[in-house]
Amino acid sequence: MRALRFDISIPRYLAARSVGKWADWAVFGAPSGLGLVDLPEPVLPGPQWVRLEIISCGVCGTDLSTLRFKTSLSLEPFASFPAVLGHEILARVIETGSEVRAVRVGDRVAVDPSISCEMRGRLREDWCSCCAAGLPSTCAKAGEATPGIARGFVLGSNRDLLGGFSERIVAHQSQLFPVRPEIDDLSVALIEPLSVSVHAALKAQVDPGASVLVIGSGPIAFATIWALRALGHAGPLVAQTKRVNESAMARELGASATAAPGPEARKALFATGASAYKPLVGPEVFGGGGYGVVFDCVGSRASLDQALRYVAPRGRVVLLGCAGQVGPLDLAFVWSREVQVQGYLCYGTETWRGERLHTYEVTQRLLAQGKAPVSKLVTHVFPLKRYREALAAAAHRRDSGAVKVLVVPQERGSLYQSVLASGS
Repeated sequence: MRALRFDISIPRYLAARSVGKWADWAVFGAPSGLGLVDLPEPVLPGPQWVRLEIISCGVCGTDLSTLRFKTSLSLEPFASFPAVLGHEILARVIETGSEVRAVRVGDRVAVDPSISCEMRGRLREDWCSCCAAGLPSTCAKAGEATPGIARGFVLGSNRDLLGGFSERIVAHQSQLFPVRPEIDDLSVALIEPLSVSVHAALKAQVDPGASVLVIGSGPIAFATIWALRALGHAGPLVAQTKRVNESAMARELGASATAAPGPEARKALFATGASAYKPLVGPEVFGGGGYGVVFDCVGSRASLDQALRYVAPRGRVVLLGCAGQVGPLDLAFVWSREVQVQGYLCYGTETWRGERLHTYEVTQRLLAQGKAPVSKLVTHVFPLKRYREALAAAAHRRDSGAVKVLVVPQERGSLYQSVLASGS
């Protein structure tokens, strides 16, 4: 069985952080520690486990950050390598353990890649508070290895559990959510990234009429626009995007206006009633107006600085861009304007319309409404053997025009053919 495995070392770290800034071969090529390997077929670890064949796996920004060694070193204790990458997994059930009741052979399933206390075989009374609350993506015991499962909080960065850039994997039944048949193949392949934004939009409790700014033009930014509208947000929603095609996509998904970074974004801020002031030293600041909620889907020093300057007094900044170490940042606006800064990770159990549902289930219900062309976010599909092209397309979106890149085991199947037929 073929799988895309990544290993780390000091020389590879140095190559990625230096030469990798301008040469893809240092990040995606043979010297990088990334490559296709032959692995034994995975076997079921226990009676509540399931064997899956991969239908597709999306390339995420965190995959690229891992390969470039740009993830926060603070999270190193919660991962283990070498690991088969990929966590945006759509799959089909091919074998079930004797105690599995949630799915059947042949089911299409979306996989929650979070590694929980339940998966590790802990007794319920020994589950951490996060897993007990149905939020295993923030498992408090993710740094503790258990028999058969190395340390780590997610598939794709765990030495013992394969990620989705492979042909087949195993997963615990608690990770699996059968896919509604009425949802088209491309949309259903996006359940994982869409659920990230649905989770954030639900937890942030955005007032239905609040003015919102979404910073970023990647999949999570587009997913956030879609999620807010699908969940009923009716207020002004400005999308900050860099390119014409991205602005068009943002509007199709529900943005009421778009603005490029710089003068256009500044003009859009003034439309909220803000005024500019120039301090003795440093960039201009703004008073009055501002956005009630700013979603930062980039996570850079520049995007965080903008979010804090553009948010209204007593507004909220929501971090979805996986920010790590970002350098000097002026936090005066946080306390002087009583701004709330909130971060959200992945998904879990939600309270929605009086029900307790996993985010994947909420997302599927929203997708079934079919009110926005979510499937257009999938722009490129590559077979596993062409993983370097897939990663390069995702890493260089300005050149490739990529939004969401999917990897499939082979050049076959409806996902691959549907994107080819669309001309992408």
